Amino acid sequence: MADPDDLVEVGRVGRPHGLDGAFVVERPSDAPDRFAVGATICVAGDQAKIVLARRVGSGRLAIKLDVPVERGDVLAVRRGDLPLPEPDHYYVFQLVGLEAVESGGASLGRVRDVFPGTANDNLELEDGRLVPLIEDAIETVDLDAGRIVLNPGFIL
Repeated sequence: MADPDDLVEVGRVGRPHGLDGAFVVERPSDAPDRFAVGATICVAGDQAKIVLARRVGSGRLAIKLDVPVERGDVLAVRRGDLPLPEPDHYYVFQLVGLEAVESGGASLGRVRDVFPGTANDNLELEDGRLVPLIEDAIETVDLDAGRIVLNPGFIL
């Protein structure tokens, strides 16, 4: 079993698709090869191999693993297997938990989640407020200091 602190969620087991054991992946990672046939992934902390991958109906991803799964199981990869992000790009797990502050220094709480959007993703703060994840709204991200500085004009 993999160390949970070493794993990064890349999706969840969703509803079954067909009778062959395939299932829809909920909130899948957008890395193109992450769910390719032959790739390995951790499910519920154990390693599994993807034996089938297909796009279904509305373009959603359905996969089948070489081990049985339960709906809601977490699909994950090891942090060390992730490529380094490009400059000024971040993984969701790097942003969640950062202290959010206004450019003037006022604390806004912590980043609770990142929601994918049509035009852009949005940071969700602890109090439920949303901040668009766009260059004009984010002044700086300092992973070492554990904080993200936000432009107050974009906090909804």
